[in-house]
Amino acid sequence: MVEVAIGSGKRKSAIARAYVKKGRGVVRINKLNIETYPEYIREIMIEPLKIAEKYSNKVNIEVNAEGGGPISQAEAIRTAIANALVNFAGDDELKKMFMEYDRTMIVSDIRRKEPKKQLGRGARKKRQKSYR
Repeated sequence: MVEVAIGSGKRKSAIARAYVKKGRGVVRINKLNIETYPEYIREIMIEPLKIAEKYSNKVNIEVNAEGGGPISQAEAIRTAIANALVNFAGDDELKKMFMEYDRTMIVSDIRRKEPKKQLGRGARKKRQKSYR
């Protein structure tokens, strides 16, 4: 086991970094206790802790999240916590459990905005042609 493990996660334009160290099971996101967040967002964020229940009461987790909306941040936090737990434990079995449950727990979302092209206002839209 590592003393402090770092994990990161991305979803759309949201980025989260998680720091895991030995402790009593305290989870803080942007310096706020996880209990301050609404339940449906909290459920997304603590999903890795439910799967890795062996570590849930033995580690303190500190997460910094920025960018995106609340759900994107929650999913980025979920990925960051899962990555940090795998790095902290150094356990391939745990990584395998996360991958079998949901691949997005370990692998960040790579989708990005399509770049704008010429002759139009956006990525796909083109100027209308008139034949009259």
